[in-house]
Amino acid sequence: MASTPSAEDLLRSATQGFDHLFANDIDAAKKAFESEGAPFHLLGLGVVAFLQAALGMETGLMEEATRCLTASEVGAKKQARAAKSLPSIHRFDAGIEWEVMHADAVVLLGLTHALSESYRGYLQCLYELNRRLFMHRTYPSTITRLFKTVYPNGLQFYATPATTPLPSRKGSDGSLHSSVIQSKPATTLKSGFFSRWFAPSTSVAAPGTITNPPSGPVEELVLSGTAFGYGLFNLVLFLLPAKIRNVVGFFGFNYDRMLALQALAVAAARNDIHSVFAGLVLMTYHGVVLLLSGYQADEAHIIKQYKAIVSRVDGRYPDGSLWILNKAKIQRMTYDTEGAIATLRDGLKPERKKSFPQADTLLTFELAWTLLSHRRYEETAEQFLDITRLNSWSHATYYFIAAGCYFSLKDHDRAQNLLDKIPDQLDKRKLSGRDMPTETFIKKKLAFYKRKQTRLRGDENRFVEAIKISPAEEIAIFWNTHARIESSVAIAHIQEWSSLTPVITDIESKYLVKQVPKTETDDLDTVDELAIRSLLLGIVHRTLAEYAAARAFLLDALKRAPAVEISTWVGGVSAFELAVLDLKEADVKAADMKPEEAMTMWEGVLAGASEKLDQAYTMSTKQTDLSSRLDSRIVMLRDEISDKRGLLGL
Repeated sequence: MASTPSAEDLLRSATQGFDHLFANDIDAAKKAFESEGAPFHLLGLGVVAFLQAALGMETGLMEEATRCLTASEVGAKKQARAAKSLPSIHRFDAGIEWEVMHADAVVLLGLTHALSESYRGYLQCLYELNRRLFMHRTYPSTITRLFKTVYPNGLQFYATPATTPLPSRKGSDGSLHSSVIQSKPATTLKSGFFSRWFAPSTSVAAPGTITNPPSGPVEELVLSGTAFGYGLFNLVLFLLPAKIRNVVGFFGFNYDRMLALQALAVAAARNDIHSVFAGLVLMTYHGVVLLLSGYQADEAHIIKQYKAIVSRVDGRYPDGSLWILNKAKIQRMTYDTEGAIATLRDGLKPERKKSFPQADTLLTFELAWTLLSHRRYEETAEQFLDITRLNSWSHATYYFIAAGCYFSLKDHDRAQNLLDKIPDQLDKRKLSGRDMPTETFIKKKLAFYKRKQTRLRGDENRFVEAIKISPAEEIAIFWNTHARIESSVAIAHIQEWSSLTPVITDIESKYLVKQVPKTETDDLDTVDELAIRSLLLGIVHRTLAEYAAARAFLLDALKRAPAVEISTWVGGVSAFELAVLDLKEADVKAADMKPEEAMTMWEGVLAGASEKLDQAYTMSTKQTDLSSRLDSRIVMLRDEISDKRGLLGL
């Protein structure tokens, strides 16, 4: 009779599947995970389905992810209970490895709901986390209890990828970090010789550090998995839109962004498969902050961390599309657009033998946005249309952007052809019975264009003729595409938009087109169009460090916002961009000031930026298009302001 595989044997087997997954061989990964019915393997199958659904926005795969993750959760809980009555196979409490797996499954189950980027989905995420992690409202969650057990003295003694072998950065003052350091383990640790392994004595190294390493892969799993789960759990709660975060306390959750990032960095520096997941989460977070927050208190530190994590994982899985993607993102965020395009094209070469389709699609998606940021419209349109053949997420959005590119190329026939295809796509594709956020925006824009064409007494079947500002450039505002573009591109944008009538006469800028031919009817004859032009011109002038003109345009957009017809998002975005402008301009001014003067200036600037974010938040209601995206940007920028206060000692 064959013996039952040990937890270590099962872990080694499942790890092979994860190695295949991150090396882009998804078929081999599935085969490895299907070889056993253990919680490790079921979690692997759930992760595969989850990544396929998340990376490709394939909502149909969410059901499969939920099925596998639920089975893994149930199996891990069963194994944990059974292990309690048996001798421990490691230096931790018996069965703790299964508790770690249980927490993994629960957090991923919650995330399946959050992927919709809808308020309903976010609330479902919180509900699932609350239902599965809390045994009673007065008890700490499973994840917090595990963290306090495995890391009773906090994380300050552990290395992170960018600082190895130095300790990781401390968490924020007054945070959960301080209570963790002072707390005792929530469960009783085993007595005897190894109990000293966990003692807070200064003569014994912290568990899992260089001088007191883990003994075997299961202990490595416990250390890495606990830090990963705790970090991800806290980061998920932090990244929820502000309107949803107000509900977090009701569910009994607390979160700490700095401690979350520290825990993920500690996990990313370890050797268990959780280190790869932690690296992926940190890459995603750093990439999002660099792209969407608008301003970073310490951009150099973020880039350093980002590069170190990508380098560590890329060295392990050089063929993985996810790591190629993040290398390109770093290049784009550091203004090496051509290098990013080359990296992405190299990653998409057809001769690559192994494929992870959903991850490969992300390379195409990133390439499309990078090309758009360079005004390479023909190539951008081709890439977005290619994506319609690669996944099923919002073909209407891809057609809308591609149509905008052809509009910019003055190929109105191809642009109109794509715009005509959008209504059918809107009917086919709905999320949870409701329009997706981008598609709600697009539906309003199409109706707007048609009304304008009717008002101009043009051919209703040629409403592309009523468009004056590229739909691709307008929707790109929500992806903050214009913030990290080359000066030549920014100037080209300014000259294009300022050549539209009515001519701009009340704002000074050396880049504006001064001589504009008169037209019988103004190109921009609605408040919406004038507000959007001012918003775009404000953003690109700020990119050029032309702060006076940028402020004038952004204030003009904000002034026009109350009178818009459909573009209700303009006011909130304008207030947000003004906050970013304040911070960027202050950085420049501070360089030429005495320290005392700079400190006084920063106090006023940070207070003013926070007030503008309050204004943006108030203007961004649930009825505002893509409001959850702006809410998330506000959350990120508030924390960058908090970090800046900390760096300045304010």
